[in-house]
Amino acid sequence: MPVEDINAQAWTVYGKRQLARAYMPPIPDRLAWTPWEGVGPGAEVLGDITGRRVLDIGSGAGHHAVHIAKAHGARVTGIELSPTQHERAASTHADVPDVEFAQGDVAEYLAKAEPFDAAYAIGTLAFTDPHRVLPALRDGLRPGAPLILSLLHTDLHGRGPSTEVAPREQMILLRDDPPLPTQMWVLAPQLWEDLLTEYGFRVEAIDLLHHPEESAPVIQQLIRAHRLPDRPARVSSRPRSTKPPLAHAAVGVGAILLSEQGLLLGRHRRGTLELPGGTVEARESFEATVVRELREETGLIARPADVRLLGTLVDHIEGILRVTVGAHVHAWRGQPATQPNESVGDWAWHPLDQLPDGLFVCSAQILTAWRPDLLIDHTPAHFTPFAYGTPPAKPVDGLA
Repeated sequence: MPVEDINAQAWTVYGKRQLARAYMPPIPDRLAWTPWEGVGPGAEVLGDITGRRVLDIGSGAGHHAVHIAKAHGARVTGIELSPTQHERAASTHADVPDVEFAQGDVAEYLAKAEPFDAAYAIGTLAFTDPHRVLPALRDGLRPGAPLILSLLHTDLHGRGPSTEVAPREQMILLRDDPPLPTQMWVLAPQLWEDLLTEYGFRVEAIDLLHHPEESAPVIQQLIRAHRLPDRPARVSSRPRSTKPPLAHAAVGVGAILLSEQGLLLGRHRRGTLELPGGTVEARESFEATVVRELREETGLIARPADVRLLGTLVDHIEGILRVTVGAHVHAWRGQPATQPNESVGDWAWHPLDQLPDGLFVCSAQILTAWRPDLLIDHTPAHFTPFAYGTPPAKPVDGLA
């Protein structure tokens, strides 16, 4: 059964059980992004939503939507996939002004709805494939609209977030009934930021909200983002000269893959140990180069969305300006292996505290730009970070 169908079935059973109990949660006095009273901010993170159209994603019993409408003057639409959860909300709050409840898939609903001024999801967005729902939210929100997401970070069993974009089993717990298995995308904050950035949002902050009891393992993430403006209309540009330029620079990439076994390095036929990487080809993005070189050199499969660019390293060797773009690959499939006709092979994982001698200088520069605490000797290079919120450009020096 598809993942999202598993989740829809679980929440339908959950809603049926709550209908049988005739239980409805009270309308809160303050919007809470976690199950714990008084932890984290309230509705103020949505900005001024008076008179604005606001989407409640996975609205459940509808109590959050009613609070937003009554306390903050918004016009709220609650979208809920589970028919029994929708029934709970619609049957109880049908007469509340400026609140409506729709039943269906959020991506399909947004494809037909007028764009909203704001959207939020309290613990619900992680039940839907982010590669499907985030593009729908981008198209379903007005430019500049806030998107606030409360998501699981560490679960009841103390398991931290995943470092790859894949769902895993989580349980819906009810006091007197058997738990309901679901599949959730419990992702590391950096992955959520990468996904939101990929699909047209800018992340302003990611806060970790802890359980009031210090011994409790559960932690929630609160992500504050907004939908970026549409790109302006294109303007004209003049073509380059047909005369080829003098060769003066070489541009390549190097990829950091870190697993539980350590850092992935291969041995060049000349003897140096290197990160996967190579030369950027024409009309190719840096992310695409990383994916291609990783496949060609190691046999590992990744996607551009799995690649986070770290920045550029610039040095000057024998009259040629050498630009190397470092990257961190968060997720991949397969096992590294020597590939036919490649100059680098014998791929192996090396613990960061036991890195071997004889690193290729470009790989060494990338590693110390990524982790300045690594004790690696190399010639200096100038590093300019790409990552949002990183420090300004700085030299990367080798150890004396």
